[in-house]
Amino acid sequence: MQWLKRFGIYFIGVALGTLIVAFFWSKKKVSFDYGMDARTLKTIRIKKRLFSDNAKQIIENSQIDTTTINTILKFGDVDFGKSKPRIKPCAEYFITGKDSLNHIDLYVIRCDSTATIDKITIN
Repeated sequence: MQWLKRFGIYFIGVALGTLIVAFFWSKKKVSFDYGMDARTLKTIRIKKRLFSDNAKQIIENSQIDTTTINTILKFGDVDFGKSKPRIKPCAEYFITGKDSLNHIDLYVIRCDSTATIDKITIN
């Protein structure tokens, strides 16, 4: 019985601590981008975004708009097998959309101050 009582008190303390931390962090704009995909997508999103002529033409001719591209850059998957992240001076990334956008692929060239959407592929 003593063990059960200790566990109950411990559980109550952990639950209260979790609620307090969640309350304070919900007020701040905190993001936890620790995975490779998340870090890569975040660095692409925060840079000045440019579009190649090919990408502009596909955007004009299809049902894709910049909101769709923003969604892919926020929630997409980076395929590091098809990417070239170690190329200097600008790394190249192949990004695939998730869920309803999984038929759209982006090829992004990320330099120091800009991220250029080079190709958009609709499968």
